[in-house]
Amino acid sequence: MAKKKASSVRHTRSNQVARGQKQPTLPPDEQTAQRIQDVIHPATLRQVEYYQQLGLRERTLTLPVMVAVVISLVWRQLASVSETLRVLETEGLLWTDPTHVSQQAMSERLRTFPAELFRRVLHDVLPIMQSKWQERSRPLPEEVEWALQHYDQVWAADGSTLDALVRRVGLLRDLPDHPLAGRMMGLLDVTSRLPVHLWYTDDDQAHDQRFWEQILPVLPPKTLLLLDLGFTNYKAYGQLMAQQVTFITRCKSNAAYQVKQVLHKSAHLHDAIVLLGQDQLPVRLIEVEYKGKWYRYLTSELDPERLPPLYIVALYWQRWRIEDAYKTVKRLLGLAYFWVGSINGVTLQLWATWLMYAILVDLTDDVADTLSVPFNQVSLEMVYRSLYFCTTAFHRGEADDPVTYLADNAKLFGLIKRKRKPDALKLLNLTVLEQP
Repeated sequence: MAKKKASSVRHTRSNQVARGQKQPTLPPDEQTAQRIQDVIHPATLRQVEYYQQLGLRERTLTLPVMVAVVISLVWRQLASVSETLRVLETEGLLWTDPTHVSQQAMSERLRTFPAELFRRVLHDVLPIMQSKWQERSRPLPEEVEWALQHYDQVWAADGSTLDALVRRVGLLRDLPDHPLAGRMMGLLDVTSRLPVHLWYTDDDQAHDQRFWEQILPVLPPKTLLLLDLGFTNYKAYGQLMAQQVTFITRCKSNAAYQVKQVLHKSAHLHDAIVLLGQDQLPVRLIEVEYKGKWYRYLTSELDPERLPPLYIVALYWQRWRIEDAYKTVKRLLGLAYFWVGSINGVTLQLWATWLMYAILVDLTDDVADTLSVPFNQVSLEMVYRSLYFCTTAFHRGEADDPVTYLADNAKLFGLIKRKRKPDALKLLNLTVLEQP
């Protein structure tokens, strides 16, 4: 028998394990449900006019009901559509009263309901969550504090391919190449960990370069933008500079440039202004030796006083915050598993998952603020998993506020991350500046 060709997608054991360790579904505590409702329900109602413009008929599964159902699917990680319908009929979901809906009607609605409505709700909610973040006063990493003294915001851009549809769509299992569910691109505020803009294409082969047309128009002046090598495009770099957007990125090993001015040169650190490519773009090239290996970075900020070399390296490391966000929505919030096989259904689930991600980030940041610790010291995953215990405590009459309960039991629930290595700046100072 010929060996079946493996999928090009790497299926992680951690996803399977996580699915097997889910806590049982419990009715949510009223405070957490109210927190979700206070943000998402008003944004949903603001889309009713657009809903009507699409010519959609009023029926049992209206816009508010569908948003409540889909958000609950993500938030409570209900096992199936049939389980969701059981909960909807017996308990109701969020702001929706107990309602009977057939499984056929729900499945059809998930397949055809305009995902654009969820995208609009998401982009209505994100500025609200950003405002809530700005009202808090928990500490920030040193390099981020420094950057915010000179720039209005620090954003990171990156793309991520969604997993294979074969996980949920049985009819696709016999195909030699399991189709992927497309690719998403995001701009993330690295200070708040909240997405600013999100895009989706059903083309899973779409390169990061393809998204420059969407990214460039939404970047305001005085933004510090963190990019990985996949975005290398000298023409786009020039456009960023014309828009007064400062970027930090890695430098390719074969990059063509001319050294214009050496700003600093020592055994382990080089800093120079160079003219990049045929267009002679003036940028800074920073080279840092770390554990015997040289790392090269480019930035359009030419003033070393405004953006010192080690801050550049430490800020680039902050680009991993967007990688963390993708990991959260995929592994923790279930975006590695799809409810339906249609692109519309995948997109609907995508926007709903990012909505719940924003709610979870806001809750985690509220806990960090209560504990007076940086956001990055609080485990977003453990906050999410601890909501089960918060709910049980609420129903026993032992808790009335999830933030207070989580903060009071932070050690018990393992919410504070164990520090395994120094932060970026301390590590770089130890290994670069103090070496002979």
